[in-house]
Amino acid sequence: MGKPVAGIQLYSLRDQTEIDFLGTLEKVAKIGYKAVEFAGFFKTPAAELKNKLDELKLAAPSAHVPLNFSDTKRLEADFAGQIDYAKELGITYLITPWAPLPEQPTKEDVKHLVDILTRCGQQAKDAGLTYGYHNHDFEFKLVDKKTVLDHLLEQVPAELMVMQFDLGWLHLGGYKPSEYLGKYKGRVPLVHFKDFAKGRKDAEIGKGEIGYEKLFDLLEPAGVEYVIVEQEQFEKSSLDSAANNYRFLQRHGL
Repeated sequence: MGKPVAGIQLYSLRDQTEIDFLGTLEKVAKIGYKAVEFAGFFKTPAAELKNKLDELKLAAPSAHVPLNFSDTKRLEADFAGQIDYAKELGITYLITPWAPLPEQPTKEDVKHLVDILTRCGQQAKDAGLTYGYHNHDFEFKLVDKKTVLDHLLEQVPAELMVMQFDLGWLHLGGYKPSEYLGKYKGRVPLVHFKDFAKGRKDAEIGKGEIGYEKLFDLLEPAGVEYVIVEQEQFEKSSLDSAANNYRFLQRHGL
């Protein structure tokens, strides 16, 4: 396996994609990114979007696809529609970006979430895709002296769910990104680089408190295929920060 590919989560450029979705892809390619992760498709036909990606030589390994937790009877049917679109587009990884958990989660909450994630993982696998989960910090709350996230990764079979560690949120959850990259080596094909300054405010990668410069040597051994930048708050503009973040990745060999 070679070094990871540098990508960007398009939610980072939502002020741009909401105005001109396909035009934003052109700007991303011009900056130098080699991959994009989707957070919505803006009603663009999959064939049209695939043609644009091919034209720009942009990989599209993954998409964040929220599950319909508010109506679990429709959850699998809604997910099936997302799977069909992803297959037509050529996406490999369908990632759940968030799941509801109460302030004080219980074993029953974990069991309920494990059941849903397992079902979705099987549904994706049956369609030839790979299912994954993206963390925030609240999955590091403890249930029976173990983090919710560790419960999920132990109870959902590895062949049904990979992990997209958001290393910034992992740090805010009180744990070391290096430890989790090592612990779940081989189950982490994608990671999010998201940096935070003091006060939980988004920062450009390398300008916050996470210490990403120390993590690059751990990516290949962990089996990481894609490093995906995510940022939600900006000093100047989303495009300026996207360019600065790409330059940070370049300086460290990606």
